Amino acid sequence: MKVAAVQAAPVFLDPQASTDKLIALLRDAASNGAELVVFPEVFLSGYPVWLRAPSVAHNDELLKTGHVAYLKSAITTDGPEIAEICAEATDLGVAVMTGIVERAGSGGSVYASLVTILPDKGVVNVHRKLKPTFHERLLWADGDGHGLAVQDWKGIRVGGLNCYENWQPLARQALYQQGEQLHIATWPGDLDVTDHITQFIAMEGRVYVVSVSGLLRSSDIPDSFPLRKHVTEGRDVINDGGSMIAAPGGKLIAGPVTGEEITLYAEIDVDQVIAAHLKLDPAGHYSRRDILSLNHSKQRLD
Repeated sequence: MKVAAVQAAPVFLDPQASTDKLIALLRDAASNGAELVVFPEVFLSGYPVWLRAPSVAHNDELLKTGHVAYLKSAITTDGPEIAEICAEATDLGVAVMTGIVERAGSGGSVYASLVTILPDKGVVNVHRKLKPTFHERLLWADGDGHGLAVQDWKGIRVGGLNCYENWQPLARQALYQQGEQLHIATWPGDLDVTDHITQFIAMEGRVYVVSVSGLLRSSDIPDSFPLRKHVTEGRDVINDGGSMIAAPGGKLIAGPVTGEEITLYAEIDVDQVIAAHLKLDPAGHYSRRDILSLNHSKQRLD
């Protein structure tokens, strides 16, 4: 199976325009033979970069301004944007995984969610980030274990995690125990957070790892965004990318790439995954469930 990792900037806080861009990139990847196309964390429609701006972080009024803009740009998994992507995936016969800002049922919170779409089934999984990282907790709600699941596509078991939850050993183990063979790690961007963990997961899980990162430049922040000057002041690049693909055992087979919009490709050979488990199967012959076990609640909390 050929997988494509799309490193690109969203159309910031514009879900319809970001959907249009995603579909154009999806068509391009499909024309190059990709059967699974993956997009960065919250590609629809952007990371809340203002939370890291010193002039915003301790200013309640500015935080509220960002909160309003962000929630207005959030989407639901049964909304028109996901429906358009599902229809395109069906037409192309291609599976899609993309990060979205998902509006919670309360209307006042959002999740960083990773949506999996199969062309013959539509949306098959929505994984909400288990624990937002640091400043993200001001805006993103805690997810749950319902979407911590692996899907079958083209004879390969595919799972994924959002950003820093890739560092959570029990989250990774929950996927390994479901027979994960291809791990998708989505990120808002930056090579300094993707480089070590990508190869580590490939070594630990004996799986392919696709780290797909976002890209965001000052020019991607529209003038209409009320906190633009706080986000862009003094820098041209906000998130630099850092996408890469590793084979079982940790060898990089594509990337890393920074500073440009690009689609990386790799062929996934399930036999390599099986062979790599000869010496180490962290959820099988090299585990001791009689001593150490994982309790995984799959309850959807909203």
